[in-house]
Amino acid sequence: MFRKISLLFLFLISLHYVARSQHGNMSTGEIMIKLEKLNTLGSVLYFAAHPDDENTRLIAWLAQERKYRTGYLSLTRGDGGQNLIGTEQGIDLGLIRTQELLAARSIDKGEQFFSSAYDFGFSKTHQETFDFWDKETALREAVWIIRKFRPDIIITRFPPDKRGGHGHHQASAILAHEAYLAAADPTQFPKQLATVSVWKAKRLLWNTANFGGMNNTSEDQLKVDIGAYSPLLGDSYGEIAARSRSQHKSQGFGAATTRGTSIEYFDFVAGDKPQKDLMEGIETSWSRIPNTADIQVQINNIIKGFDYLNPEKSIPALFVLREQVLTIDEPYWKTLKTQEIEDIITACAGIWVDATTASSQYSINKSFDVSLEAIARRPGIKVKLIKTSLAEVNQALATNNTWNSSAPYTWHRNTQPYWLEKAHSLGKFDVEPKDIGFPTNPTPPIVTFTFDIDGKLLQRSQAIQYKVVDPVRGEIHSPVAITPVLTAEASSSIVLSTNGEEKVVNITFTRHDKDSNNFKVDIPQSDEWNIVPQHLNLDFAESNTITKQIRVKPSSANSAHTTIKLLWNNVALKSIKTIDYDHIPRITWFPTTVINCERLALVNPVKSIGYIAGAGDLVSKSLNEIGIATTNLNGQTLSAPLLQQYDAIVVGVRYFNINPQAAAIQKLLMEYVAQGGVVLMQYNVNTKLMAEQLGPYPFAISRDRVTEEDAIVQFEAKDIAFSYPNKITAIDFDGWVQERGLYFADDIDRNYRTPLSIHDRDEQPNKGSLLITNYGKGKFVYTSLAFFRQLPAGVPGAYRLFVNLLTKEK
Repeated sequence: MFRKISLLFLFLISLHYVARSQHGNMSTGEIMIKLEKLNTLGSVLYFAAHPDDENTRLIAWLAQERKYRTGYLSLTRGDGGQNLIGTEQGIDLGLIRTQELLAARSIDKGEQFFSSAYDFGFSKTHQETFDFWDKETALREAVWIIRKFRPDIIITRFPPDKRGGHGHHQASAILAHEAYLAAADPTQFPKQLATVSVWKAKRLLWNTANFGGMNNTSEDQLKVDIGAYSPLLGDSYGEIAARSRSQHKSQGFGAATTRGTSIEYFDFVAGDKPQKDLMEGIETSWSRIPNTADIQVQINNIIKGFDYLNPEKSIPALFVLREQVLTIDEPYWKTLKTQEIEDIITACAGIWVDATTASSQYSINKSFDVSLEAIARRPGIKVKLIKTSLAEVNQALATNNTWNSSAPYTWHRNTQPYWLEKAHSLGKFDVEPKDIGFPTNPTPPIVTFTFDIDGKLLQRSQAIQYKVVDPVRGEIHSPVAITPVLTAEASSSIVLSTNGEEKVVNITFTRHDKDSNNFKVDIPQSDEWNIVPQHLNLDFAESNTITKQIRVKPSSANSAHTTIKLLWNNVALKSIKTIDYDHIPRITWFPTTVINCERLALVNPVKSIGYIAGAGDLVSKSLNEIGIATTNLNGQTLSAPLLQQYDAIVVGVRYFNINPQAAAIQKLLMEYVAQGGVVLMQYNVNTKLMAEQLGPYPFAISRDRVTEEDAIVQFEAKDIAFSYPNKITAIDFDGWVQERGLYFADDIDRNYRTPLSIHDRDEQPNKGSLLITNYGKGKFVYTSLAFFRQLPAGVPGAYRLFVNLLTKEK
């Protein structure tokens, strides 16, 4: 059993370091911190629900000042949130926030973990959250991560009750407590014990805080000052934390740096109650492992003799230390400390390795060339590159001279993120138990370099990356993508057949394996829709891309929704989706190519609109699907004559939260309404508003929302908004996704009509999701209904209501 455990930890820890590798660079100040960390055998797991929930200042302090192994378990990847930097939602947003968390951890030096829970959107209660996540599954995964990571203490960001805010937060605290107990109980999830052992953390604490209008701190709680300054890093932990937190750019969480004393508060939850220190009563030196006194002495001597200008002088002693650590009987710390020592040796030798490609994408099972580089930059040591995992080398490396080579490489599966390999439910991803916890794929394409340093062997692994030099950003490294042999991109993933009209969808097929020319693609048929053709024959003899058309039409007036997939060899084809932002590596994934077909009964007098984009949504593109010509308008160039060209103006989500010109634009829009125009303004949040008033009459914005997407909607059927030009019925509110609405209006002036009321279970009806008023000759609409989710999802009733709201009233 110990051999199994040892191999598992070697696997997990080595992969973590590959994922985080920065080719080998490290300053001597960072080397000294790593040396001091060798003498620390403590670990802390921070536990919460989302990207951005973590306390980056505390993580930085724990990892770099106290030098504990520090991890953050975010139960979800933040898939259900909003996006302030682009239009990505859902899975795409979760991929972005995963990389933002990894960017944050690369700064504060924590480690990152995830469960398989899917962020299905805002939840008001932990009961609802557990209905989606499946509490037993979520608990099992939390126990698995605890048993692997083996934290001495666990710290939650939230309490398990209403003080924690919404349901995800509460659920994370409940899971943390139950997992803390279950991880130590051999009767809980016993199948895990084939590879990991039970683990009992010393204590469970709640990191209390004062934010969001709620102060949960108290002077009788444990208080810790984490405002220290590190001369080795040249920063305080408040400065480091600000850079770390500012990586959450999709959420607009750029943070100001702080310096000086900073007190964190901790409330006792379970275990052994501390009086003065977080790790009180926990042995965090080598004394926790029998027969390791010599190791402690060796590390102290290396630290004492460390030469900042000549770090290579410590290498012989570090190799001796490695041999000593390899003899200890405790597999967890043996594996971890061996890896830490080898990282330090690499840095002291100035060893740098790289494995790059000339293209960003290659086909599965096809050979491609990888450019290899290695250099040892410190004098006084003999370094020989024995081999790489691709070829034998046996070449001495002259000091500060780069070795270059290339070798063929083949990867036998695509690089789809592991949690997206199978279809997911509304509450969780379908993930293999062995993969739970990993932030990204546990086995990426890598190259391993084996060195001989003064007669001692050292291995370094480097992820294969695509390298390009951008004229503005400079040298950029991104993970290489291994693609399917054939991919298909649909011109639209949503087909809305307005009043039964035939629609044409263009499908662009790309061949990624140049040795394959001919493919036959099957299109399964539907009883509800006519789909032509049934088969597509593709001949790539002259080009790597081919565009074909398919025609779809409802077979009757009562045709239900249908989903079209394209099959090759009875397997659904996938598309390639790339997400590219400056602050994170390029993301490539392969969603199944799906065309969702809906029949839409619609009367639409609106022909053209101007769209003023806010924080990012797909509403403008969605309106094109129903024949409305949309023009994206730049707020800086708006004028009254320009606005008069359009039937209506739509303002994107959170526009008044992000645009400094919002107040001036609001005045211009109100003039447009007064002269006979229609303005539909979508939701804003209630903080950092950049205009005193959003509409022609005042209203406030609350934090109220309706999270149940199937919540009953009550509306005044006789109101023109629900009768012209489309007769709205209860059916139009069927099939909505994720939520009804968010950040409802409050303190609403009497000049507004509020003809719609919704509420979650056990709550009072709320009329703040739809405000309508006639102003001058025109109409103004403010709506917090989640149209920005419904329209891209192809919800027919949402389109019908949206058109009504855009239509000038008779």
